[in-house]
Amino acid sequence: MISLDEIETLLLTRGHAQYSGEPVTQLQHALQTAALAEAAGADDALVTAALLHDLGHLVQDLGETPTLRGVDDLHQYIALPFLRRLFPERVLGAVQGHVDAKRYLCATRPGYLQALSADSQRSLALQGGVFDAQQAADFIARPGAADAVALRLWDDLAKSPDAPTPPLAHFIGRARRCTL
Repeated sequence: MISLDEIETLLLTRGHAQYSGEPVTQLQHALQTAALAEAAGADDALVTAALLHDLGHLVQDLGETPTLRGVDDLHQYIALPFLRRLFPERVLGAVQGHVDAKRYLCATRPGYLQALSADSQRSLALQGGVFDAQQAADFIARPGAADAVALRLWDDLAKSPDAPTPPLAHFIGRARRCTL
């Protein structure tokens, strides 16, 4: 089992790696996503999910931009064992669901697919592609799907190299409030 302190250390030590195909680091992306969730009035669980949604990228080392090599890193699943004993299902569900939320938004929101970055479009293909109408209906009917969609939309916006955010310690404090 990993502790919240160890997650914080991981973000501080490995978070300075480039977020594949984007103009931000992993840590900048995590902080921006959490800050967007906080600005939208999300509770501690959803802000924590926003902060940790890409933790799976940091706990494995697949090199730079694995999508260019046709690799889906399955980061939405890789993170779950590290988070499972620390956080409630609401956090886990949003982390796990944020990839399927991309597939859902591509199917239901005009222009969404075209607005994705090149790396997000490559990963979409590796993750199963755009949902068909039935898959989209099944996804949005699942418990926690709305949280995953909200997280995905913040995720998409969290790619600005100079966006100001609160420090990591601020969001770790929020995460502590929702630990099990």
